[in-house]
Amino acid sequence: MGAFDTLTIAGSSMGVHQTWLDTLASNIANVNTVTPTSQNAFQAQMLIVRSAVGGGVEVAGLAQSDPQGRLVSDPGNPMADADGYVRAPDMDMSTQMTQLVMAQRGFQASVQVTKQAQETYTAALQIGRA
Repeated sequence: MGAFDTLTIAGSSMGVHQTWLDTLASNIANVNTVTPTSQNAFQAQMLIVRSAVGGGVEVAGLAQSDPQGRLVSDPGNPMADADGYVRAPDMDMSTQMTQLVMAQRGFQASVQVTKQAQETYTAALQIGRA
């Protein structure tokens, strides 16, 4: 482990958490998006994360929820079919909000690690100057 690997690892973690936050924001913004039953529902996205070769983590890809979604009875909706159904995304708002809190906490923890590493390296440089 090199002298600045802590910064590299914390930086990659911040990047992954920021991408996770962006993905969750898109999912939450579309939780009430409905489509006609003849079309696919909005597909929630979930990050696939893996260890990076040089240390830290990286986004390996995105998984998507079922395009069939779930059928919701909404006869007053202009997109409803003859039976009064529309297609809604198959995702749970409480799960998305729970993951949002986890992503925020992870991002905050990565920022703290970065700040602590910077303070440690600065203190080490001051020792060399004295």
